[in-house]
This record gives sequence, structure tokens and C-alpha cells, in this order.
Amino acid sequence: MASYEDENVLVVSRSLFEELGTFQGLSAQVDHYLPAFLDPANNFFLPREKAEDDPSHKQIIPYAIFRHRNRILRYIRGKKSGEQRLASKASIGIGGHINQHDASEASLQRTTYMTGVEREISEELVISGNYTQRVVALINDDCNPVGQVHLGVIHLFDLETDTISPGEANIQDLAFLSRDELLNEHQRLETWSQICIDNLDFILQLPPSAAH
Repeated sequence: MASYEDENVLVVSRSLFEELGTFQGLSAQVDHYLPAFLDPANNFFLPREKAEDDPSHKQIIPYAIFRHRNRILRYIRGKKSGEQRLASKASIGIGGHINQHDASEASLQRTTYMTGVEREISEELVISGNYTQRVVALINDDCNPVGQVHLGVIHLFDLETDTISPGEANIQDLAFLSRDELLNEHQRLETWSQICIDNLDFILQLPPSAAH
């Protein structure tokens, strides 16, 4: 088991997920699930080293997809990726764990969850130009050990420009790909990205969110 240097990550109990109604794959019922998952009465922090092997809890993971016009950003996870079970896989999702440091940096105007989202994006990508973003779906995959302990929250970012670069060495081979190009890469992708590609028409048809 990997060492996570005493990192504590945000989780909810699987029993809460079961109470709300489990699903396999992608769900657009954001308003049904997300308020309950982000309610401080329902979530808490666990040592990541324990959480990674404990399917009685689900780690909440923001999974950001970046769209410029009708193309989606794809990258390759480096061999030193924080999640070694996904190293060298292609992905269309940028994101990571919400940790206890995010709670200490949060405020009434900016929740722990959104603080973690902003931190992950700023660490992993350098984005030129403005963008808008919103939560559009959730993703769950209990068919493999990684998916059994994670639950994804899909954020769709609409970019003003496709000028974007990696913020970390583990983000490699960035490219904006068309629908057909993404379909051709299906087998290279990590499981969550495969699920997103299986629902690509839903994602591409979503209108851009209004600027804040």
C-alpha cells in the first residue's frame, strides 16, 4: 500500500450513498446527491492510507473536464502520478482529493469543497483566458478497486481559449481532441474517462454556463 504522508481526505459513508440510491456510471441528478454529500453533517476526513482500501467510504473527487468549443482536453498521467493505479493512463478529467488543508483555507464565501477544486486546478494546469464552470454530473464505478473507494463530481469548464499548459510534470501530452478522436482513444483511457466518453454526446450538448 502506498504511503500518503498523513494526508486526510474528505469522505462520505457508503451507507449514505446507498440511502440516496447507488448508480453505476454517470448520473446527471446533481441536485439529488451533491447537497447531501457536501453537507458537513454527512462528510468527514479519514486518513487517505485507510480510505484507499476501505470501500465502506467514498472519497469525494472533483473531476474537471475542459471544453473549448466542441473539443475536450485529454492528457496522459505521468508515471509518478499520485494515484499509481492510474499512472500512464490517458484521461479527460483533472482533479484530486479534498484534504484537511482545504478546510483550514475555506471561508463562509468559499466552501471546503470549492477550495479543494480551485487548488487542484491551479496546481495541475495553467489556463490562459477566462472560463466558466459548473457541476454537470456525478460518476461512480464499483467495478474496480480504485472506483470502489471514490465518487466523482464532474465539473465542466468552458474555456475562452485553448491556450493551456501543464502545471505539474505528471500532466503530459495535453491535447484538445474532437469527438471522433476521443472515441478512437477509448481503450487508452482510465475507467472514469471511458464512462464520460460513453456519455460524450450528453457532455458536448450542454450549453456553456453563464459567466459569474
